[in-house]
Parts: sequence; C-alpha cells; structure tokens
Amino acid sequence: MHVSGGQIGGQHQGCTPVREILAKIGDKWSILTIMMLSGGTRRFSELQRGIEGISQRMLTLTLRGLERDGLVMREVFPTIPPRVEYTLTPLGRSLQQPVTALGQWVTANLPEIDAARRRFDASAEDRAGS
Repeated sequence: MHVSGGQIGGQHQGCTPVREILAKIGDKWSILTIMMLSGGTRRFSELQRGIEGISQRMLTLTLRGLERDGLVMREVFPTIPPRVEYTLTPLGRSLQQPVTALGQWVTANLPEIDAARRRFDASAEDRAGS
C-alpha cells in the first residue's frame, strides 16, 4: 500500500489493515471513549455515565477492543469491591489530536450536513411519490 497526495492506494491486501483499524477506532463508541479518556484516567462507571447511550456491554466490548489494539491500559486494584481504571496509552494519546479535529470538523459543519440531509430526504420523498 502507498499513500500519495492524500490518497490511499495499492493492493487490496495492503488496505485491509487500514480498513480494520479505522473501522475499530472510527466507530462512535471508540471515539467517544477516547475523548473521555483524553481527560485522564477514568473508572468504568465514570465512562458509562459520561458516554450518553452506551450500554454496559458495549462499553466493555469497546474498552476490550481498545485495550487489545494497545490504545487503552486497564489497571485492576485489589480492593473490595475491585476498582478498575482505564487510561490512554502513549499510542492512544497519539489519537487525541485527530479525534479532536474530527469532532471540531463535525461541529463546524453540522448545519451544512443537516441542510444537505433535509434536501436529500425531500428529493427522495419527491422521487418516491412520482
């Protein structure tokens, strides 16, 4: 795989790892989890409260995936009840800038995106009614 002029090209085999990683870190729960952990170490319950709409199971799966990819470190403290904390690794911290930039892009362009969606939906309704 090669990158030139902002384009990713090359063999399909070379694109597979890129697709897999982008699919994992680019999903909404991973991005929101990374954003929460950008503020520092968090306990599971803090993450769940801070990420609106995420279920306990989905947060567990998201954290495991991020841990597996080396983006999040999980530390268990031998207390009763057990205390578990999650922290971004140096690799995970390297995602802070791109994730923040993506969030800022969405915020800046949301009105235009919403308008485009309304136009598209209205024209789709017109086409369906014809």
